[in-house]
Amino acid sequence: MSAAAALISIAQTYCLIGAFVALAFLTIGMDRIDEDARGAYAFRPLLIPAILLIWPLVLWRWMREETGQADHAARYAPPRRAHGVAAVLMAAIVVVTLLTAFTIRQTWPADAAPTRLSPPVEASE
Repeated sequence: MSAAAALISIAQTYCLIGAFVALAFLTIGMDRIDEDARGAYAFRPLLIPAILLIWPLVLWRWMREETGQADHAARYAPPRRAHGVAAVLMAAIVVVTLLTAFTIRQTWPADAAPTRLSPPVEASE
């Protein structure tokens, strides 16, 4: 088996497991862990692509919710504290990127003659 065939079979297996998790979670699990989602069936098909890709996280979160290990207050506190730092860092990265781009910008040689890449296409009649 070649490396490409092995990678494709791994991806197919991963997505097949994700499909089973999506089927189980969207039919059974969502109603059990989120009372606001009870009876809301129109948006569930929209979640299928995401569950196919992140099914290990879905299973982990579902297990934590079912066993009562989920601490909702602690779950949202760390990202909220980090948002300010992330915003400042992203703004600084944008400024540094723009300044770097303006300082190393290449100049176009004014004396270079244009070169035709392909001959013009003649119209056939």
